[in-house]
Amino acid sequence: MSEDYGSDYITIIDDDGQEFELEVLDTMDYNGETYMAFLPADMDENDPDYGMIILRVVQDENGDDLYESIDDEDQLQDVYEHFMVLLFDDEEDGE
Repeated sequence: MSEDYGSDYITIIDDDGQEFELEVLDTMDYNGETYMAFLPADMDENDPDYGMIILRVVQDENGDDLYESIDDEDQLQDVYEHFMVLLFDDEEDGE
């Protein structure tokens, strides 16, 4: 059994041709769009750049999923806050 059993991973290629492996945290539909939250799978947790990555899911003309960054800082912050509630609110309810 592989060590990443139970987690989904995707590999994306940025505009510079760099490949990144990302661990899928969750998917959320918000304001009519689909967003996914990831953690970098190939980066050390102590790296200063380590953190949650949020990408918008769009479909190309073939119906394949594409992942694009959110350039609007206000929109990114809004989606980030909703993901934080989605991901961590359950933990607080148990107290």
